[in-house]
Amino acid sequence: MELHHEFTVPVPVDDAWRALLDVERIAPCMPGATVDDYDGKTVTGSVKVKVGPITVTYRGTAVFEEQDESAHRMVLIANGKETRGQGTARATVTGTLAERDGGTAVSVRTDLTVTGRPAQFGRGVMAEVGDKLVGQFAECLARRLGEPTERTEPSEPAEPFQAAQPVQPVQPVQPVEPIDLLRTAGPPVAKRVAVAVATAVLALVFVRIRRHRHA
Repeated sequence: MELHHEFTVPVPVDDAWRALLDVERIAPCMPGATVDDYDGKTVTGSVKVKVGPITVTYRGTAVFEEQDESAHRMVLIANGKETRGQGTARATVTGTLAERDGGTAVSVRTDLTVTGRPAQFGRGVMAEVGDKLVGQFAECLARRLGEPTERTEPSEPAEPFQAAQPVQPVQPVQPVEPIDLLRTAGPPVAKRVAVAVATAVLALVFVRIRRHRHA
C-alpha cells in the first residue's frame, strides 16, 4: 500500500535536513521504535506494535539509499521481521523537504508491505493510524528542533577538595511503549477492527468444531 503524508516544522530547510538525518536525536519521536545502532547510513533497531492484547516486535534495518542534500531528498528502505512469528514489514520511504514561509514543508511517501497480524486491518485502518503517528512525530520533532543542541554552562571557581560522594544508582531505562493500533486509530476505527477480529475468531472456532466432528 502507498501512503502520503505532509507536515511542517518551524525551522529553515537546511536545519530540518540535518535534524532528520540525526537519527539518534529524533529516535524518541518515533512511536514504538528503538534504535540500537546507526553508522551514518544503516539503522538497526526494532519497532513494537500492539494489536489488542497482542504485542508484535519487528527487528530489522533501515538503509539510506539516497541522501541528496542539494535537492533535500532522501530515500530510506526498511526491512523487519517478527521476533516471534513469520510476519514481515518492508517500507520504501521517500522524503522531500522544501522551504515554506520561513519553515520547512516535509513530504513523505511510503510504499508499505506488511504480512502477519497487523495486515488484517487493511489499507484504510493503516492509513488512519499512519496519519496520527506522523502527526505525533511532527509535533515531537518541532519541539526538539526548538531545543538547543548544546548548552554552555557558566564557569565557576574550583571548589576545595571534598571526600568522594557515594555513587548514585543508575536509573533503569524506561521501556519503549508499543504502537497501540486500536488506541491510535480511535473509537470509530477500533469498532470496525473489533468486528473484524470477532468475525475471525468465530470463523476459527467454527473451523475447529468442524475438524473435531470429522475426527
